[in-house]
Amino acid sequence: MTIEDLLRLGPVVPVIVIDDARKAVPLARALVAGGVRALEVTLRTEAAFDSIDRIARDVPDAVVGVGTITRPEEFGRARQAGARFTVTPGLTPDLVSAAGESGLPLLPGVMTPSEVIAARNAGFNALKLFPAQQAGGIGMLKALGGPFPDIRFCPTGGISVETAPAFLALANVACVGGSWLTPRHLVDREDWVAITDLARAAAAFGACCEA
Repeated sequence: MTIEDLLRLGPVVPVIVIDDARKAVPLARALVAGGVRALEVTLRTEAAFDSIDRIARDVPDAVVGVGTITRPEEFGRARQAGARFTVTPGLTPDLVSAAGESGLPLLPGVMTPSEVIAARNAGFNALKLFPAQQAGGIGMLKALGGPFPDIRFCPTGGISVETAPAFLALANVACVGGSWLTPRHLVDREDWVAITDLARAAAAFGACCEA
């Protein structure tokens, strides 16, 4: 699995926050049932690594990764948990080194042209624009397309079901990240059918944007 392979799995990568690891497997199954396979579980809760381990073990059709990595040592824990890719909100030399040592594909976060250049010099041509809306959203991505025609982006941060299609219509956007597929109120009440419906609608963005 490379980052390029990951970006081709679907138009939307859900950004998932899990407070209770016991809900990780049914949540992942609900997303996969709706056609969403690439799952980014963020390290915003203590249940994150346990959740990743459970998904990796019990939901073979899911491609689970670790989001919000900010410390080098987290790459090793991600690999131990069974993660298949990693995501960072920014990029530093020590994160580049740790990612390489882990052997896990990395989707690094950038926000400015200088950061895009630094990431490209480090060997990355698929990047996460984060936080996308605060960085300039669609206007920023259009501006970056001129000087960086070789870079593909996964914008994340502030993107909604309403705005996602406009992002996906851009030539330099491979997919988007979004939290709307796993809203807290649905996860809390374990409404997996509703989450599958959200995933199915998100997966359909791919056909819309290819048309």
